[in-house]
Amino acid sequence: MTERAPHRNQWLMLAGFLGVVAVVAVVGGLAATSAREVYARLEQPPWAPPASLFGPVWTVLYITIAVAGWLYWRTDGETRGFAAYGIGLLFNLLWTPLFFEGRAAGLALADIVLLDVVVVVTIVLFGRRSKAAAALLVPYLGWILYATALNTAVIVLN
Repeated sequence: MTERAPHRNQWLMLAGFLGVVAVVAVVGGLAATSAREVYARLEQPPWAPPASLFGPVWTVLYITIAVAGWLYWRTDGETRGFAAYGIGLLFNLLWTPLFFEGRAAGLALADIVLLDVVVVVTIVLFGRRSKAAAALLVPYLGWILYATALNTAVIVLN
């Protein structure tokens, strides 16, 4: 891994990545004030997680997403990798308001399928420069694939 020029403060950049991802998390959270109630009212498959699991899981995932972006940046990451990363954050941001506030499970499903694809592309692009950055996104991919299956089951059951 080749690090960026020393005149750039890597810790400030880490804070920046954490900040951007925190904005995505907070805006998504603010857009889903009724998420717990909506989730409880839905007919769900037996393998659906309890609502209390989402907060802790997403907290860990958002931190790993931010650190992955930072690690990629430290390698003078290519624009395509950052574009995929940013598009993924946008799709991530959109899912919660679509599903919970918009009550648009079908649109949310389309969004999360696109998110799945974009995260795979991001992992591939990050992996060309930083195996650690790519590896940090794998649990995120696993969770959103699970969420895609759950979104699909909710559509079928409701």
